[in-house]
Amino acid sequence: MSQKISFKNSDNITLSAKLEIPKGSTQAYAIFAHCFTCNKNLTAIKNIARSLNEANIAVLRFDFTGLGDSEGEFADTNFTSNVNDLVAASDYLRENYAAPKLLIGHSLGGAAVLFAAGEIPSVEAIATIGAPSSPDHVGHLFESQITHIEGDEAAEVNIGGRPFKIKKQFLDDINSKNAKSTIKALKKPLLIMHSPQDTIVGINNAAELYTSAMHPKSFVSLDGADHLLTRKEDSLYVGELIASWSTRYLNITKEEAAPQEFKKENMVSVQIGKDKYHTKIATGVHNMVADEPISLGGGDLGPGPYEYLLSSLGACTVMTLRMYADRKKWPLETATLHLEMSKQSDATLITRHLIVEGDLDDEQRSRLVEIADKCPVHKTLEGEIKIETVLSTK
Repeated sequence: MSQKISFKNSDNITLSAKLEIPKGSTQAYAIFAHCFTCNKNLTAIKNIARSLNEANIAVLRFDFTGLGDSEGEFADTNFTSNVNDLVAASDYLRENYAAPKLLIGHSLGGAAVLFAAGEIPSVEAIATIGAPSSPDHVGHLFESQITHIEGDEAAEVNIGGRPFKIKKQFLDDINSKNAKSTIKALKKPLLIMHSPQDTIVGINNAAELYTSAMHPKSFVSLDGADHLLTRKEDSLYVGELIASWSTRYLNITKEEAAPQEFKKENMVSVQIGKDKYHTKIATGVHNMVADEPISLGGGDLGPGPYEYLLSSLGACTVMTLRMYADRKKWPLETATLHLEMSKQSDATLITRHLIVEGDLDDEQRSRLVEIADKCPVHKTLEGEIKIETVLSTK
């Protein structure tokens, strides 16, 4: 569940934020600091927040001063003001919900959380994504304009195709920060994530961060990802990593997957909130997610209902083939199914493309095709099905 909120920073400027709250019980709060000149609505940030929500961690994502929907002038900000904004976000959570235990920062936001962590006593773990080892790294983005910036009160530079005004005080501020001593003094669990293919902030920055930090510290290579995590699978992977890693330090316990009455065989619990069409599925101790594709207004965070239907039929089919081949002691190595669904004039057609591997003769292969039609889910779908809906109190 996403809530729009706002809070004041130390300069009495209103900052725009969203608080992503888990559908279950919230066991910890986190703050996400976005990359230089980015904003809280970056798709990658949303995906990471959703993954953390699944681990019962609420996430506050906000726009730094002068960016996104926050008030103020970007030209008047610097790295120190970003750190102060993070402290203000922490104060807001502490006063209205609970003090944050986890800080997450992307790119320059990663450097900012490393500096802010020392000013937020409640922080118990820190995670960085594609972070520079020192704030002055961003200077290369407008290196050709540095002489002009130092000579004028403000100079306009182009960053990521957008114009921004940079003042000399910004350069002076990032050049004054001693990153190594700050990181060494943290002595808090640190997760460093970086892509070897990052062309904006080189992988050597991750090595320098790791060397400067004290244990416990961890490094994860985001192989194949770009700096902004534009591929959905990369941002979801990062979110899952942070969620799994941080539970060790945030004292988060795993909730029951479903109420006791939904732990029987062939019983499933599904739940949807306001975040369309993100749906939680629980069966026994197993948790899954369903969603609709982006083209239909969903977030494409999981398979759709029909894909789960095909998955059920496919899983039942290959399991049945495995059981049959084992009973007959046939040399079936693997059975692979590709399923697709199409609408016909008078019915819905499900086509299964079966690939069997192993030292099987033609007769055995033909028999396996016949056995595929005998799986229980297949029989259920072809039989008469009645569906009854009753209103329950829980």
